[in-house]
Amino acid sequence: MSYQEAIAKDARLIILRELVLQVDGQLNEISLRRALDACGITRTQDWIVTQLHRLVELEAIKLREMGDILVAVITQAGRDHVSERSILGGVSRPHELGG
Repeated sequence: MSYQEAIAKDARLIILRELVLQVDGQLNEISLRRALDACGITRTQDWIVTQLHRLVELEAIKLREMGDILVAVITQAGRDHVSERSILGGVSRPHELGG
């Protein structure tokens, strides 16, 4: 696995963790970018949107549009990955990222 793919897998896990922490299980793309920045993953908004779409493909989140902003909503599959009840390919495992 390349360094860039490893970073993307870590970012996807961070996104899922942030969503789990929310009472309603959702955050907009701007808030998710801030969370990734705080973890040292500073990427463009387009890169983050690409990661969100990858998580949709994995059925870990759903996306809805609020005007020009995307809002990510965690699914049960995403919650199960964070709690390590199941594993999603393409997302770091929580224990691999110190979770």
